[in-house]
Amino acid sequence: MPLDATIAKVTERIETRSEKMRATYLDRMRRAADDGPRRAHLSCGNQAHAYAAMGTDKDALAAGRVPNLGIVTAYNDMLSAHQPFERFPALIKDAARAAGGTAQVAGGVPAMCDGVTQGQVGMELSLFSRDVIALAAGVALCHNTFDAALYLGVCDKIVPGLVIAAATFGYLPGLFLPAGPMPSGLPNDEKAKVRQQFAAGEVGRDKLMQAEMASYHSPGTCTFYGTANSNQMLMEFMGLHLPGASFVNPGTDLRDALTVAGAERALEITGLGNDYRPVCDILNVKAFVNGIVGLMATGGSTNLVLHLPAMARAAGIALELQDFDEISSVTPLMAKVYPNGLADVNHFHAAGGLQFMIGELLDAGLLHDDVKTVAGDGLSLYTQEPKLRNGQVVYEEASRQTQNDKILRPARTAFQPSGGLRQLTGNLGTGMIKVSAVAPERHVIEAPVRIFHDQEDVKVAFKAGEFTTDTIVVVRFQGPKSNGMPELHSLTPTLAVLQDRGLKVALVTDGRMSGASGKVPAAIHVAPEAADGGPLARLRDGDVVRLDAKAGTLTCLAPDFDSREPVTADLSGNGHGVGRELFAAFRANVGPATSGAGVVV
Repeated sequence: MPLDATIAKVTERIETRSEKMRATYLDRMRRAADDGPRRAHLSCGNQAHAYAAMGTDKDALAAGRVPNLGIVTAYNDMLSAHQPFERFPALIKDAARAAGGTAQVAGGVPAMCDGVTQGQVGMELSLFSRDVIALAAGVALCHNTFDAALYLGVCDKIVPGLVIAAATFGYLPGLFLPAGPMPSGLPNDEKAKVRQQFAAGEVGRDKLMQAEMASYHSPGTCTFYGTANSNQMLMEFMGLHLPGASFVNPGTDLRDALTVAGAERALEITGLGNDYRPVCDILNVKAFVNGIVGLMATGGSTNLVLHLPAMARAAGIALELQDFDEISSVTPLMAKVYPNGLADVNHFHAAGGLQFMIGELLDAGLLHDDVKTVAGDGLSLYTQEPKLRNGQVVYEEASRQTQNDKILRPARTAFQPSGGLRQLTGNLGTGMIKVSAVAPERHVIEAPVRIFHDQEDVKVAFKAGEFTTDTIVVVRFQGPKSNGMPELHSLTPTLAVLQDRGLKVALVTDGRMSGASGKVPAAIHVAPEAADGGPLARLRDGDVVRLDAKAGTLTCLAPDFDSREPVTADLSGNGHGVGRELFAAFRANVGPATSGAGVVV
């Protein structure tokens, strides 16, 4: 099947836009690679420090003739998704030693949990943690003793931060090793129902706690299709995972075997062998286009619309919101995974998962097959699924039939003809909306606005019974410069209750919503943000706003809107408490949401 015309056009446009920046980046990477194996440049004293604690591996490291893997890990045991990484370094070191190489833990990166900080002050550090992770990974790899890197990370900001670092050290081969999702617990729709019942005062906190604990119950990622699992999808579509690695549960024999296989493959693709595959060659424009296609086909997290431009810029590539919009327009929504459906990610994997989806999208001409990956040349390698045979990973061609068409469908009979992501433009700025889980009759909302500067004030107004008519809730001064752009996912139950009462409601914000949000229309990432004097700062209570996801517009209908002076807000309270003092420089220097809200890229 020839490449779809829109995919070809968008790819060419990104390549043209990025030509100079990409050339500069690749030249830098080539010159670094030409210097040869990193350890060759270290003095004897440098090396002695690096190998002092390595026991029986000292001689092999000092000889410098075998590849040495640097492990960058996001392990902690407060995140269920990252707790399984505790065992990975030992598995990797044993595998490397058995294959004639060595491995060292180069360093750790912080990994905060948005589930713990959701609706809390700590969430104001969440987006910035992505850049901190990139910096921490950079510190880990700066010792210059590694021939390839293994990146251990799963969740929301961790994978994007690690990708930024991997691209920065793009002359090194790099392979991402996931930990997998927890087994299915309380169904996500039942959990959401209890949350709405609690928001409406119909059940007590004891019932809410019982439901939450039954849903989030063991090591592994949360099972809904939020940012964490969207990240795992992205790494396969972009060729940084081994095929089929994303959604294998932790603690299983296959999960361990894939970790070993990842270490073995990383040894094979260093510059010391015959199959050198640096990250800079894998992360090209076609890989990023493939990643965006995967995001749209799966109905993935809106957070990746922030992260992908930042990741791409680290690789010398410039992505714009228009690229997402146009790719979405031709990419069918092939999956129904919560919050877009009732299934969880384990059900999706069992129904055929990413291997089925990649095969379908390749056949439809919606993916670039001519890409380099950590597994080899061609994305078609990712239509194969891993099997365990005598303790070893072997690959077999995956079934080309969906195992459950209520969860996963072929491209030609998809749930929707497009991915459901829309760019929004108008006199309120530029933003986006995800409508894959929004009922069609709610794609256009025109109503008076109620303005808030704090998400908690929305909940207070709700409990006081102040929402009795159709309303567009505006929560402004939530952008990256204001307070780090926290997710406003804790508003979802409140707004969903209003919607279920028959009101037309929507959210408009310069902040973020979680990848787990869905059925309430939400215009998010609106830029310029209010703290920059953006148009949201000119809104007044009662203004009628039209959010039209069909036309892709976000407009205030007040006749004097453009002539108003923007309001300002006292943001001094955002600078102190729970570590916010440490991030003043980030808030002062962060870029706009339209380019990824980056600080270090």
